[in-house]
Amino acid sequence: MKKYILLLTIVLTSFSSMAQHTKESRKKIKALKTAYLTQELQLTSSEAEKFWPLYNKHEENIDFLRSKGRLEYKKKIKEAGDLNKLEESDAKKLVLLRLELENKMASEKEDFNTKVSKFLSYRKIMKLHISEREFAKKLMRKYGRGRSKNE
Repeated sequence: MKKYILLLTIVLTSFSSMAQHTKESRKKIKALKTAYLTQELQLTSSEAEKFWPLYNKHEENIDFLRSKGRLEYKKKIKEAGDLNKLEESDAKKLVLLRLELENKMASEKEDFNTKVSKFLSYRKIMKLHISEREFAKKLMRKYGRGRSKNE
């Protein structure tokens, strides 16, 4: 009995540390992204003061919409047991949900652009979009190299 309790404690501790590691990784990536965008956009202190609260809220909203879609997809597929076993009506609902979430994301992006255009030039807004993509590419390249070394 003591062995089972010890084993359970070890398993729960390792899950907890893995979750903590994931949270720390996300915080680190967010900090790197903030630094990268700050450097690329060359915001004035006045612009930065207005920009970062809006940007952080915008990112939070987009992340929520993405995760909502992913969670719903995973849940329905898990309930069915397999993607191929998913009922056609459930598949249709998921496709329509995805379209709805994509429309909400587009609306969120449009709203964000409208708000920041009041104090940022459209050149800087374009630079933001390009810099976000460049950061994602650099992150993926770095992640890809890290994985190949560990495999």
